[in-house]
Amino acid sequence: MDQLAFGHLTRDTRSDWVRMRTLILLRWIAIAGQLATISVADRVLKLALPVGFCYLVVGAAVIANLIAVFIFPETKRLSEAEALLTLLFDVAQLAFLLFLTGGLNNPFALLILAPVTISALALELRTTVILGGAAIGMVSLLAWFHVPLRQADGAELAVPPLFGQGFWLAIVIGIVFLATYSRRVATEIRGMSDALLATQMALAREQKLTDLGGVVAAAAHELGTPLATITLVSSELAEELADRPDLAEDARLIRSQADRCRDILRGMGRAGKDDTHLRRAPLQAVLREAAEPHLNRGKQVLFHLEGMDGDARQPLIHRHPEVIHGLRNLMQNAVDFARSRVWIDGVWTGSRISVRIIDDGPGYPPHVLGRIGDPFVRSRADEDPAAAPRPGYEGMGLGLFIAKTLLERSGAELSFANGGDPFLSGSEHPERSGAIVEVIWPRDRIEVQPDSPLARNAPIAAT
Repeated sequence: MDQLAFGHLTRDTRSDWVRMRTLILLRWIAIAGQLATISVADRVLKLALPVGFCYLVVGAAVIANLIAVFIFPETKRLSEAEALLTLLFDVAQLAFLLFLTGGLNNPFALLILAPVTISALALELRTTVILGGAAIGMVSLLAWFHVPLRQADGAELAVPPLFGQGFWLAIVIGIVFLATYSRRVATEIRGMSDALLATQMALAREQKLTDLGGVVAAAAHELGTPLATITLVSSELAEELADRPDLAEDARLIRSQADRCRDILRGMGRAGKDDTHLRRAPLQAVLREAAEPHLNRGKQVLFHLEGMDGDARQPLIHRHPEVIHGLRNLMQNAVDFARSRVWIDGVWTGSRISVRIIDDGPGYPPHVLGRIGDPFVRSRADEDPAAAPRPGYEGMGLGLFIAKTLLERSGAELSFANGGDPFLSGSEHPERSGAIVEVIWPRDRIEVQPDSPLARNAPIAAT
């Protein structure tokens, strides 16, 4: 899968995430709460509030909601600017209502955190900074300028100045902390969602290639007899028309084109195998199939297989698309960064099967070694793009994440390490001094028992 294309797609389509209908619903809830609070404060608590102005401020929110309901369709999604203006209106409306009802002496002042939190969860960083700055500015003004809360007898209700300063500081810190916390969580969720989507696309692509290869292999098998007949008949015609050079040449052309069709079908059929007999293969065959696209890229790829505990019989394993695609991604990463050699070791015992992929490159940077396998994390040290092993490639960690996710779906556990000591000089490094990836399966999760029966080949349905 092309990570560059996927990254470009997610960056360009990460706008218009907020639906207007959602903000309208939240505003209706806020309006209901504001009306209930004003009514209780006026009629039950007998506070001397400027009720008319309070209802006027709430009415402005009602009018804004009604306009949005009647003008915009239900499916309207807000752009960044539209969402910013909507949330700014909510902050300003709440701030003005607090101005009329005691400022920060009003315990409901903390509700000003809600629009900023929504922005941090759904909008871009710049929008959240603007909205958070506006909220902090309004809260600071409310700390000094507001209509005092008074009881029916005219007595003013106010907290001590020290507590008032503490409330202001708590709200400001709350705005900054909740915005930062919410944005960090939302960013990680989005990143994981994007990476899982990339994994699903990669696996779907691998499965589609496998299925397509099965169709091609079946077509090559079915067309083998008629192509052989055409080849035989055209050869006989060419011999019989030896005295007619023009017709003999046509017969030879027919034979050459029939041979070409056979070679094309044979070549296309190598990529995928849907015969149930080929859904299982020896470990070495699966490793070579996964490494095949990278065997002729100027790096030496060495295979070594060894059975431990006296078990010399090579295990027969399931040839799942996720296993092949995951191993292929790991091998691509090793070949990309290797200086000259890549070692692929297959080792098995009575209880597990492990594959180690080692290169002689620079290895993983120590500061990201613990995060290898997370999405959107560069797996190697930052380099000059012109001198990078993969020039023009935007390393986002998606390749290793996809490989790790697919292989873990097959029951494997992965570990990442470096083969060399960073404190040794270049001449002191061992030969296998680069990155090391070890994939370990419980043997019963991936091995096919030799005496297990083959399933019947499924008919190929036309699509």
